[in-house]
Amino acid sequence: MFGSILRRILIFAITIFVASLVIFLLLDILPGDPARFILGINADIEAVAALREQMGLNLPIWERFWHWFFGLLRADLGISVTQNVPVAELIGERLFVSLPLAFFALILAIIIGIPIGIIAAQNRAKFIDSFLMILAQIGIAIPNFWFGMLLVLLFSVKLSLLPTGDFISWNEDFAAALRSLILPSIALALPQAAILARIMRTSLVDISNADFIRTARAKGLTKKQAIWRHGVRNAILPIMTILGLQFAFLIAGTVIVENVFYLPGLGKLIFIAISERDLILVRGAIIILILIVSFIMMLVDIAYQLIDPRLRLRG
Repeated sequence: MFGSILRRILIFAITIFVASLVIFLLLDILPGDPARFILGINADIEAVAALREQMGLNLPIWERFWHWFFGLLRADLGISVTQNVPVAELIGERLFVSLPLAFFALILAIIIGIPIGIIAAQNRAKFIDSFLMILAQIGIAIPNFWFGMLLVLLFSVKLSLLPTGDFISWNEDFAAALRSLILPSIALALPQAAILARIMRTSLVDISNADFIRTARAKGLTKKQAIWRHGVRNAILPIMTILGLQFAFLIAGTVIVENVFYLPGLGKLIFIAISERDLILVRGAIIILILIVSFIMMLVDIAYQLIDPRLRLRG
C-alpha cells in the first residue's frame, strides 16, 4: 500500500515536469515577438530590447526553461509583464474565486446526480427511469453558459433574487460573495449532475445482477435495501474517478461561465493574459491548473485503493 502511494507521488512529479516542459516549448515557439506585440509595432527598438531582456527572451531556451522551472519549485512564477505584479499573487487571488466555484458546483452535481441515478436504477425499465434519463440527456446537451444566461434572466432580471455577478471579496462581505457564486455554480453543475446520474444508473444496473446482490435478496432484503446497503458502495468506485475528472474539468473549464457572470476567476485571468500576449502569466496560470488537476487525480487514485480492499491486496 505504502509503495503504491509512493509510485503515484512519483508519477505526479514526473507529470508536472513533463507538462512544464511541453507548456514552455509550445508557448515559446508561437510566432511573433511578444515584446513588440505588447509595446506595439511603432515602439522604440531600445524599449523592445529592454522588455525582451526583462522577459528573458534574450537567453537560450534551455536556460529560460530551467530558470522558470526552478522558480516554479519555489512558488516564484515571475512578474506579469502587462500588470507588473507577481504571477503567483495574481493566480492566488483568482483561485479564491475559481476553487470555491468549482467546489460548490461539484457538491451540487453530487447532490442532484447520484440520487437521480439511484432512483432510475431502482425503477429500471419503468416510466420514471425513462423520464429521468431523458432529463439527464437534456442536461448533458445544454451548454452551461446558455443555461447560465437563462438563470440570470430568471433569478436576476425577472425575480431580482440573486446578483448577476460582480464578485465581492470574501473578506469584505462573505454572504454577498457566496450569493454571487450560486447561479454560476448551478450553471456548471447541471451537465455534471446529468453525467453522474447516467453513470450511477448504469453502474447500479450492472451490479444489481451480481452474486452478492442475489445473496442479499436471498437473506430477505428487498431490492431497494440490497441496492442501498450493498450496491451503492460498489457502484461508487467508478463514480470517484468521474468526480476527480469533473472537478478538474470545472477548474479548467470555467472561462466562459466566469465571463458570463463577470467573475474575476482564474479562467478569466487566462483569457485576459492570452489576449494581451502576457506569456509569463499564461504559462504560470496553465501550469497551476495542471498542478491542481494532477494532484486531484493522484488523490483519487489513493482514495480508490483505500476504499477497494481488492486493490490493497493486489498492491
